Amino acid sequence: MYKLLVIVDAQNDFITGVLGTQEANAAVPNIINLIKDNKWDDIICTMDTHQDNYLNTLEGEKLPVKHCIDTEPGWCMDSRILITLGNRYSFYKKDTFGSADLVNEVYDKFGETQRDIEIHICGFCTDICVMANAVMLRAAMPNTRIVVHANACAGVTPESHNAALTIFKAQQIDVED
Repeated sequence: MYKLLVIVDAQNDFITGVLGTQEANAAVPNIINLIKDNKWDDIICTMDTHQDNYLNTLEGEKLPVKHCIDTEPGWCMDSRILITLGNRYSFYKKDTFGSADLVNEVYDKFGETQRDIEIHICGFCTDICVMANAVMLRAAMPNTRIVVHANACAGVTPESHNAALTIFKAQQIDVED
């Protein structure tokens, strides 16, 4: 069984930066513990990536907080996670909530043999980008076990995090600590 860990948007702006929360900062050690499990055949990270014109985009109009501007300090991955990862990961930049590139890579590799892979997901924000990637993966891989690690995620608020966990279960995505 091939085991994939997907770390969604573990970037400074979502942890300690402009959109950071205490809950996100508290989830970082749990992400680090998942990485250290060493049971992963592959680790793929997504990185929310915006340009200077962010406030002129639809997302910027609805969330008028400049964040994850390409190559700025807030865009960078959290150093604690990055150090733990070493060179054991690949990543995709994405300018929207879900990463089509991530989903396409997983489907291209395992679409025909969906039961030969197990996908584990953690990161930020549970109710936005983690949700988008998990649901996109579920749609592409309906016969694959997908697990969201609740204690290695944080939502915009604790309430929205918990609401997302409920939706994951309805999508037949397992939720574990």
